[in-house]
Amino acid sequence: MKKEMVSIRDVDEEVLREFRTHAVKEKMKMGKALTQAMKRWLREKQKTKIKTKSLLRAKPFDWGPGSERTSIEIDEILYGRKK
Repeated sequence: MKKEMVSIRDVDEEVLREFRTHAVKEKMKMGKALTQAMKRWLREKQKTKIKTKSLLRAKPFDWGPGSERTSIEIDEILYGRKK
């Protein structure tokens, strides 16, 4: 893994101080701690990303007896009853 020197602007001073404190307590170098934080943030972003291709492949299915009006009932809850 290639390592390089970086400079970052507009970092909140208090947040950086607290981050550094935690890194020192964990006996980690700042670069390693920051890399770990960035990887975690990226994983979280990927979890929340909506995959439209998989949504387009979704197939309808039968929810069983008694669910014939489910779509209508959901619409009424979300949008209110038609007058």
